[in-house]
Amino acid sequence: MGKRLVRAKLRTRDAGIPFRIPEPEELPERLQAVLDAIYAAYSKGWNEVGEAGVPEIAGEAIWLGRLIVSLMPGEPEAKGMLALMLYAEARRAARRDAAGAYVPLEDQDATLWDHEQIAVAEALLREASRSGPTGRYQLEAAIQSAHTARRMTGQSNWPVVVQLYDHLLALTESPVVLLNRAVALAEVEGPKAALAAIEPLADDPRMRSYQPYWAARGHLLARVGANGDAAEAFRVAIGLSSDEAVRAYLRGKLAALQED
Repeated sequence: MGKRLVRAKLRTRDAGIPFRIPEPEELPERLQAVLDAIYAAYSKGWNEVGEAGVPEIAGEAIWLGRLIVSLMPGEPEAKGMLALMLYAEARRAARRDAAGAYVPLEDQDATLWDHEQIAVAEALLREASRSGPTGRYQLEAAIQSAHTARRMTGQSNWPVVVQLYDHLLALTESPVVLLNRAVALAEVEGPKAALAAIEPLADDPRMRSYQPYWAARGHLLARVGANGDAAEAFRVAIGLSSDEAVRAYLRGKLAALQED
């Protein structure tokens, strides 16, 4: 971190950037970097579970998100990012059961969700949609909205989720988005189609240490009956998991394959 700060200071000096509060007209061009930093902080806090209340860093990120929206009410991406964080935060209490075991989204008790936060997120997303061009955070929030609606109404909307991922993939060209799209595609066209969709990721060096890739691959392979390959994928995912509850969940999936 110290080295990063030194490099940032040198870049600031060399670029001749004055150390002052930016003028209002300068803020929009700097907004994306600020939103990315806030969401990165929230993502770290999102992974901190099993503690009382909201982890401090997650709470600070949400506070900063609210601050940005209040300062720049006409910026749709700021509202989209805040909505995205609130959708996720609303589910915090349901991510673990009474014994502390990991509970995936589709198995969570929706009555434990914070419906007040969900309502605020929905309102922010509607406002963002009316305010201007749709960006990454608005699309990600829309995907979370679709997941929330499916669980709360019991009506499948996986094709809509796939379409939203199509738009997000076209915007970002992100391998993570490609992976998440494939998981949704499995619910529409089946696991074989999903495995074909993630085939390009097999040669992506970024996926070698990306735990969700191996976990998703294990689930998809298990669904097509390729138990040996699925077991190997689950073993890699277990090795890459730092959360003991997630490790236990994956070990359960691996044990079920071995019983088969």
